[in-house]
Amino acid sequence: MRTYTDALTPLLQDTWTAQRSLFELAPEAQVLFDPVEDCVIAANAAARRLLACRPEDVQHLVPSRLLGDGIARLIVFTQAVLEKGHGWTDGLECRGLDGRKHRIECHAARVGAGDDVVILAAIRDLEQQQYRRAASEANEFVRRGLSEWRRVERLFGEIEQENRLILQAAGEGIYGVNEQGATTFVNPAAERMLGYTAEELVGKNMHNLLHHSRPDGSHYPVSDCPIYAAFKDGAVHQVVDEVFWRKDGSAFLVEYTSTPIRKDGRPVGAVVLFRDVSERKATEQKLRLALEELERLKQRLEMENAYLQEEIREEYNYREIVGRSQALRKTIHKIELVAPTDAAVLITGESGTGKELIARAIHQSSTRSERPLIRVNCAAVPRELFESEFFGHVKGAFTGAVRDRAGRFELADGGTLFLDEVGEIPLELQSKLLRVLQEGQFERVGCDRTLSVDVRIIAATNRELASEVAEGRFREDLFFRLNVFPITSVPLRQRPEDIPLLASHFLENACRRFGREGLRLSKADVQRLQGYDWPGNVRELENVLERAVIISRDNPLRLELPDLAAPSEPPQASAPVEAGQLLTEREKRARDREMIVQALQACGGKVFGPGGAAELLGVKPTTLASRIKRWGLDVSTRASS
Repeated sequence: MRTYTDALTPLLQDTWTAQRSLFELAPEAQVLFDPVEDCVIAANAAARRLLACRPEDVQHLVPSRLLGDGIARLIVFTQAVLEKGHGWTDGLECRGLDGRKHRIECHAARVGAGDDVVILAAIRDLEQQQYRRAASEANEFVRRGLSEWRRVERLFGEIEQENRLILQAAGEGIYGVNEQGATTFVNPAAERMLGYTAEELVGKNMHNLLHHSRPDGSHYPVSDCPIYAAFKDGAVHQVVDEVFWRKDGSAFLVEYTSTPIRKDGRPVGAVVLFRDVSERKATEQKLRLALEELERLKQRLEMENAYLQEEIREEYNYREIVGRSQALRKTIHKIELVAPTDAAVLITGESGTGKELIARAIHQSSTRSERPLIRVNCAAVPRELFESEFFGHVKGAFTGAVRDRAGRFELADGGTLFLDEVGEIPLELQSKLLRVLQEGQFERVGCDRTLSVDVRIIAATNRELASEVAEGRFREDLFFRLNVFPITSVPLRQRPEDIPLLASHFLENACRRFGREGLRLSKADVQRLQGYDWPGNVRELENVLERAVIISRDNPLRLELPDLAAPSEPPQASAPVEAGQLLTEREKRARDREMIVQALQACGGKVFGPGGAAELLGVKPTTLASRIKRWGLDVSTRASS
């Protein structure tokens, strides 16, 4: 092992004794070590005191062992000193022989040249330096005298006063707790919100006073309290969904932050800043409900818009009531009477007489005109989809239900629901319709949540519902629920004076739609139209005019119609027709009338159902009823004759 003398021989052979004396007596700890051999060559008295070793122990000191876990930093540092000739670091820590650790500052220089190189390091204990610096500052205050101490005291007083003013002016509640959970201070805002005075709170356990129960009233253990957790785990805790309890026993929603207070690196308490968020939460709840309602209305409007677009795409028979006959005036008078009310209306009449137009007129004249008129063609709804069509369904309610869907009743909420062909609803499904008409409540298919609606009902049918009730094909209670205010849609043959106006209206619409001009109805055309009994009613008249516009390549208008010369009065009975004899249209109608009379007599006046005249003649009951009305046959008379 190299000695101090060996290390200095090449440089200080003549003066080594003097140099060694200076090295030994230096007030700063100095160590001469060989970085290659990892050995201490010499350590002066100051260094030995720092390392707690005797002179005879120096030759056994190993730098890498003295540095312990800092060996990597020592290697980097010594390599830098060897390359640059000098170096400085405060990132080393050494352990003395007494086991004490010292954070050190090291200023080192390279000594020697070539292969004979060692390092001379001056070492300072950083804690000793900090102590000396603090003592120096204290001495400085002492030197400045009493006036300086008073100035510092005033400064701290001003700071304390400013902090007190800040606490008093703060709008949030602020209080402190020590590590035992006792309150140390409370600001005025906290007093106002809690209803306690500072004297009532300071020194008391705040959790037991104002944080003892959860929002639902259940016990809140202090072990679960985030406020006290702050000075146990040393972390900041933020809570936004709890309540504080006032002195009067009432609770209010709060959000708070509990920040730990540290002393010498150890949590000794916490500062709690809280605010009353009851009003804000209430506002947020109202806003959330408003947004939900807005979203619901948005979805409803989107569905209504989609429904209206479907309606627009449909081909309407006509767009306004046209006519001046006495029969039509009576119908309009009934519309004016019932429209302002919410009474249910049952519109009866033959197909094509404009029952839907009457329903629209009632809706547009009512107080519900700003809300939609939703139409349902009951005859077109499949039996298995009846409930879904009327009441809606939720996603997954049945195969193919890939999303929630509102039913017609929900779409019509606040407006009017028009049940067209209501007589076609299957008997077993009529009870479900009756329930919503009576109670205004229903459930979507696949959902147990009950929805309430405010809907006006207008129904229409070309059937004789009274006869359907008698035959057991329509519920009597549903019939009475619908038939509050009956309106009969008069067939066109009973108001021939309206035909000229209707024909002109339809002709104008058809010309506009097909891009034709100059087509006019002549007086002869009008007379021919009025001479026909129109079994298809207004719809047939519109079709005739559209067909005429299509085939009329140039003026005049060409009407291609059935035999229009038939008289409006009912045909008279005629003699039986022999085989092979040709019949005119008039004779054919007379024969048909006679067949109906005979069928009614044979069935005892029964029109519908098994054994009725319709079944005997092989025609639809509605068709037979229409012909009976057209020819003015008295069913009761025929039954008794």
